Amino acid sequence: MQLDKVVNYHKALADTTRMRMLILLADGEHNGGELAEKLCISPATVTHHAAKLREASLINERRDKNTIYFTLNDYFVKSGSTAAVDLIYRNAAGVKEGDGDGMEDKNKRLKDSVVKNFFTSEGKLKHVPAQLKKKLIVLEELVLQLEKGRKYTERELNAFIGQFHEDYATIRREFIMHQFMFRENEIYELNPSELWAKWEVLS
Repeated sequence: MQLDKVVNYHKALADTTRMRMLILLADGEHNGGELAEKLCISPATVTHHAAKLREASLINERRDKNTIYFTLNDYFVKSGSTAAVDLIYRNAAGVKEGDGDGMEDKNKRLKDSVVKNFFTSEGKLKHVPAQLKKKLIVLEELVLQLEKGRKYTERELNAFIGQFHEDYATIRREFIMHQFMFRENEIYELNPSELWAKWEVLS
């Protein structure tokens, strides 16, 4: 699960009323009026908290005439509960003790091969690899050429990516999705390399 989605998940849960709403919805579908009555809050308050839960993909809504019904989004409730742990420890699998000999050389050979196959001699990216491991190698090769600590506008980042490939929008999203960069108020900045998705730990 993407980093910002994990954060939004926990922000949505960090409220007593919203947690109580989710507990009620675990028993099944309820409309806004029923939730307001059970929680002793106003319908407007239910609407406010429901919006927060919906933004985090924790609930679903359906409208029947003038009544809105809410249900849990079971998949995101359950996947979100373990996503933070998975994200924190995903790069810690690492190399087992005793396996380091040769692994570094193997990774270097793989990286060199991917760079040779997917970049032209002029440094242009031919296309984004479909395989995740190779894609991460390509993305890492690109972000290593960005300036640490520099804040990029979307236009500046597009111009940077455009030097290598015309589909800057897709690559920009991949930078965010795999934690190479973070975005705040339409400004992009490199994450610490410790947060980057690590191709070395993939099989």
